[in-house]
Amino acid sequence: MSHIDNHSGVFNIAAPPRRPTPPVKGGPRFNDLINSDTVRVIDDKGENLGVMNTREAIERAAEVGLDLVEVSPNAQPPVAKYLDVGKFKYEAQKKANAARKTQKVQDVKEIKMRPNIDDHDYDVKMRNVNKFIDNGDKVKVTLRFRGREMSHQQLGMALLVRVQNDMKETAKVEAYPKLEGRQMLMVLSPK
Repeated sequence: MSHIDNHSGVFNIAAPPRRPTPPVKGGPRFNDLINSDTVRVIDDKGENLGVMNTREAIERAAEVGLDLVEVSPNAQPPVAKYLDVGKFKYEAQKKANAARKTQKVQDVKEIKMRPNIDDHDYDVKMRNVNKFIDNGDKVKVTLRFRGREMSHQQLGMALLVRVQNDMKETAKVEAYPKLEGRQMLMVLSPK
C-alpha cells in the first residue's frame, strides 16, 4: 500500500539574504578611502607640508576641522589637500554644470535635393545650408534619384560638386559623396 501525500510537491525554500552592495562613490577619495600609505600634503592655506604618512595627515586635517582630499591621485606620491569634502564636491558640480551649459551640441541638419533642381530652388537650399553652417551645425546633403534618373548619376555628382565648391569658404567636406541605394549623400561641417 502506498502512502499518498497531500502536499502539492512545491517547496518553499527561502533564498539566502543578499548582501547589500556599497553605493558607488563619485568624486575624489578622501580620508580613509585614500589607498596610498604616504601622500604629499597641501594645507588649507595652499602651503606644501611635504610627504607624510596618510594616517598622520588625516589626523592633522581633523585637528583643523577639515578632511584630507586626494586631488591628484596619479602623482607619485599622490597629492592630498586639507579641504571640506562637501564644499569641494559642490564646487566641482557647479563647474561641471557651467561647462555643460556653455558647450554647443552639434546637430546634423538635412537638405534634400533632386538632380534636376532649378537654379532658384538651388539658391534657397544653399541659403539654408549657409545658415546651418554659420550656426555650427553639420549639414547632410541628400540627393534622391527617381525612376530613370538613376541612369544619370553623373548629374547628381556634378550637383554635389557644385555644392562643395559653393561652400568651400565656410565648410569642409566630412563625408564625400557616395551612392546608397537610390540616393547620393554628402556631409559638410563648419571649418
